[in-house]
Amino acid sequence: NFDALVQIGVIRTAASGIVSREFVQGKSKKTSCARYLGRICHTYCFVRMVMWIMAASLFCMHLRPRVAAAWSAPFRRPASRFSISGISSGVRSSSRLFSEGESGGSAAVKEEKSEEEKAQIKAEREARKAEKERQKAEKKAKKEAERLAKEAAEAIHDVLYLSHDDQDSYPAMGDMARIMSRSRTGRKFEKVSDLEDKFKAGDTVWLRGRLQSIRVTGRSCFIVLRQDSFDTVQACYFKNKEDPEGSQKMIKYLKSLAEESVVDLEGEIAEADVKSCSVKTMELSLNRIHCVSKADANLPFLVEDAARSEKEVEESQETDRPFPRLGQEIRLDNRWMDLRAPANNAIMRVQSAVCQLFRESLYSQGFCEIHTPKLIAGESESGAGVFTTDYFGTTACLAQSPQLYKQMAISSDMTRVFEIGPVFRAENSHTRRHLCEFTGLDLEMAIDDHYMETLEVIHSMFKHIFNGLETRWSKELKVIREQYDSEPVAFTEDPCVLHWPEAMEILTKEGFDIGDGMGDLTGAMELTLGRVVKEKYGTDFFMLDKYPYVIRPFYTMVSELLDALRCCDV
Repeated sequence: NFDALVQIGVIRTAASGIVSREFVQGKSKKTSCARYLGRICHTYCFVRMVMWIMAASLFCMHLRPRVAAAWSAPFRRPASRFSISGISSGVRSSSRLFSEGESGGSAAVKEEKSEEEKAQIKAEREARKAEKERQKAEKKAKKEAERLAKEAAEAIHDVLYLSHDDQDSYPAMGDMARIMSRSRTGRKFEKVSDLEDKFKAGDTVWLRGRLQSIRVTGRSCFIVLRQDSFDTVQACYFKNKEDPEGSQKMIKYLKSLAEESVVDLEGEIAEADVKSCSVKTMELSLNRIHCVSKADANLPFLVEDAARSEKEVEESQETDRPFPRLGQEIRLDNRWMDLRAPANNAIMRVQSAVCQLFRESLYSQGFCEIHTPKLIAGESESGAGVFTTDYFGTTACLAQSPQLYKQMAISSDMTRVFEIGPVFRAENSHTRRHLCEFTGLDLEMAIDDHYMETLEVIHSMFKHIFNGLETRWSKELKVIREQYDSEPVAFTEDPCVLHWPEAMEILTKEGFDIGDGMGDLTGAMELTLGRVVKEKYGTDFFMLDKYPYVIRPFYTMVSELLDALRCCDV
């Protein structure tokens, strides 16, 4: 096969040379010298390639090194002149060497190794493999140790804050360890509402509150801290070039905090213009922060969604990003979140304020507070539904009113009494005028001369409540009115008393069919009457008296006209 390949190469070389020579001699004037040289180089490379392939085959057959060297020798000699005869002689020499190689091939086969040599080779191989595995394991262990060391250096541990005097020894960030009243730390927490009045730029303060919002970037962080549901202040942190590692840990810790978490933070007050917080003229430069109670990252809804007015939600429905509408069910199921909304939280405070002002007014007018039973043997009022329950084999009722007990107190020479307590009525209705449970503010008093004495006491009490809310709880009312629109109550200095006949006349002029004038007022009639009285007398607060005796309970006093009663509704 080798001889055949060589002969083919020689024939092709000779043929190419003859053809090229004929072209050069003038048989084809269009053939250039460059094409002739190209053909010669092509033929030479082809033959040499075949020779190298055969030489490589001999190496694979484990021939002796001298045979391989003899094979490669013709190809390594530089040829001063290309000729066909030279190539032919080289091929014949190579053929002779190839024949010698076949006859002596068996001598080139290596002798088989002994068992001891094989075992030694295997042991060396396994030793090298074990060494590689050891080096690999050492490298892996080193990397793991470096990783653990890095994690330990970057780890943020819980902070056991015991004393303000030792504060510099504590990390500047980290969750607060369980307090357990181990010691009094000496920290004084300030109110956000007092910052603008009591402090100036450069002062350092401690604050505790909820994270209303937090925005972290690679080099800075902005926090809005909320106290008492509607007092907010901004705190900010910027990366410190002098302490890059500490700054990186602080940024990392701030990223881990969830909104609505309770945190303690210390910061230095700086002047600022902040429009999105209740504290608008200053902010805090954060020095340290510790999470006291972590909030769940997935809350049922956002406080800001619960704080939007119905008008704002309705207007957003036509935009690309409508606000969610929170129904009553999800609010009541998560009441602890719903009451964090500023307006809802303020409503609870105003409710407490009403009770406080109610007490203040009546105490100032000689009243005494009493506490009456709420689990009684029978109904308090026959005109209202009652809840019943088993009382050790006997049916008991939840009190519908403290009325009977108040009257007993008056008969016991307690001339003026009041109570603030729960009232239960089984009202199977879905209107705003009927409640199954509410907190009642009741008063009872003895009349010395005329029943107008009671109207004057009631008017004075309501004036104290209206004025007190607008002056002492103005902040809470402002927050409520941002979500639920309302206006301050207008009232007169002296009681505004509207008699029943005048009320019927007003309703008749307004187009209501009052019949014989002996029917009770509907909701629409009450609203219309209130509007007209406001226009006529300039007050939202008035009393309607002299009701027809046929529509009032039996215990009300008949007036001197005999067709009206000495009673009133406010």
